[in-house]
Amino acid sequence: MVNQINKHTSMPLRAKTLLSFAVLGLVGLSSQAQAWWSNDWAYRKSITLDAQAAGVSNEQNTVPVLIRLHEGILKFTDVAPDGADIRFVADDDKTPLKFHIEKFDSVFNLGFVWVHVPKLAAGKPTSIWMYYGNQKATPENNSKDTYDANQVAVYHFAEKGTPVQDSSAFQHHATNFVATNESGLIGNAARFDGTASLSLPASITTTGGTGVTWSAWVKPVAPESSVIYAQAAANNLIVGLNNGAPYVSVNNVSTPLSAQIADNNWHHLALTSNAGQTTFYVDGQVRATLNQGINALQGLATVGGLGNQQLFHGEVDELKIAKVARDATAIQLEANNQGTNDKLVQFGGDEASSSSETGYFGAIMASLTFDGWVAIGFLMVMMVISWIVMAQKGRLIGRVSKANNFFLELFQSAKGDFAKLHAVTQASANPQEAHLNAQQFLLLSHSPLMRVFQRGINELHDRLQIDPRTGRPLAVLSEQSIEAIRATLNGALVRETQFLNKNLVLLTIAISGGPFIGLLGTVIGVMITFAAVAAAGDVNVNAIAPGISAALAATVAGLAVAIPALFGYNYLLTRVKENTVEMNVFIEDFIARMAENYNDPAALHAMSDD
Repeated sequence: MVNQINKHTSMPLRAKTLLSFAVLGLVGLSSQAQAWWSNDWAYRKSITLDAQAAGVSNEQNTVPVLIRLHEGILKFTDVAPDGADIRFVADDDKTPLKFHIEKFDSVFNLGFVWVHVPKLAAGKPTSIWMYYGNQKATPENNSKDTYDANQVAVYHFAEKGTPVQDSSAFQHHATNFVATNESGLIGNAARFDGTASLSLPASITTTGGTGVTWSAWVKPVAPESSVIYAQAAANNLIVGLNNGAPYVSVNNVSTPLSAQIADNNWHHLALTSNAGQTTFYVDGQVRATLNQGINALQGLATVGGLGNQQLFHGEVDELKIAKVARDATAIQLEANNQGTNDKLVQFGGDEASSSSETGYFGAIMASLTFDGWVAIGFLMVMMVISWIVMAQKGRLIGRVSKANNFFLELFQSAKGDFAKLHAVTQASANPQEAHLNAQQFLLLSHSPLMRVFQRGINELHDRLQIDPRTGRPLAVLSEQSIEAIRATLNGALVRETQFLNKNLVLLTIAISGGPFIGLLGTVIGVMITFAAVAAAGDVNVNAIAPGISAALAATVAGLAVAIPALFGYNYLLTRVKENTVEMNVFIEDFIARMAENYNDPAALHAMSDD
């Protein structure tokens, strides 16, 4: 027996559990490598201006382009809270572009920026870069340089409780203020309730120009008859509604009525005029022409009514006046760029300064919102816990299997002589009398079979003492005693099985809960993306795709937690069942040999005297 023991334990005890992890590399198509404009900025995003989609049929110069930002296309946590580090650079990655921020809200993750684009070629895309991620940058707003010299007035209506400001270089600020709606078309919008109008200064004039261009976004709340804009002096210009249908009046001559626009939606109204003709546009399309022209605008103007008459109910945003008659392409471009369905601006992926190339993985990580990081962070904690459980249980079951095999060899060698086996497995105060060395005793301490055997031996000892009913030693083991010992061993089996199964429930939580937590993060991310897109009014695919892909990353993280845990759980559960079956077999073998070998007084007293 000792030779077999030494043979079995000659190799050192080592853990045999190996956890293998397969890493899926996400390699994406990258943008063309270009020089970085400034290393002080950590990130940049490519922006394509699709002139063909926006209806640009002839070249346009010095165009103020509206850039709508929301969390579906930009990770606001990488930008300064007030957008002070945002910069725009031409396609050559060298020439800074003038711009100004109308509104930047880092709480609701919305931004509206006007960028001066020197030229838009007809039918060809124009690319620019947006740089961000420099916490040391100072704000740079160049509203005066965003527009050309012919733009005499631009009103964003971004003010709250203060007179409306002119963002053009001419600074024709209003003389009073107007209520605003923070959920306007482009940031804030002027809100008129039919009780007052907004007065613009008499200094607004287009004299010395080559005509007039007037434009604004309006949102009537009812099909009423009211005045949106009036300039009574000189050529007597009025832009208004007649039962909800927009019209223009020049020198008391009005355009024919077009379709009603009082549908609670935003509509772009514009007119261009010179000495001989006035053209009226609705949503970028020509609606009417007048054989009456305006050489120049001058004198006091009002918005939202004609003095205190015909007051307007609704909202007005982005009112502009120029001293030149712009062409139809410019009007159409303005309507297509500034509306809720932006056809001009398309966003590309984000790039980091550490690399000249960015793949899909980097774009997804850059687009992750806070809720996505929370879900993924929670899932990573679950993943670490599940890995720890699998590693610990794997090592434990490995030790248990090796210890059980060792004990079974001892059990088979004893050939049913429990007294002999009991003596071999007991430590002795005298090392020379010990049958096993310290390493072998340590190995046996990990064997559930050894503990079950010791429990059975203890039960035998208890039953081989004096019979409390007769006061004499027991002669033989009764059938009832054997069944009682069997019940005790079965109880020990249950406790050993519980020990082996301990913490496996954490794997089942990871398997069943991980995908659902990931799905929750995805659903919330998709909801936020669509809400941000709706609030910003930008519904192109390039605006939605980064947010959706980032939201789906939470589901991927949930599956990454559940799949390894599923494989590990099934493997460990199979090993636990193997050990449970082995203990069941051992108990039956123990009971059978006990009933066979300990049914005569000599054997019983040998056991009791041990």
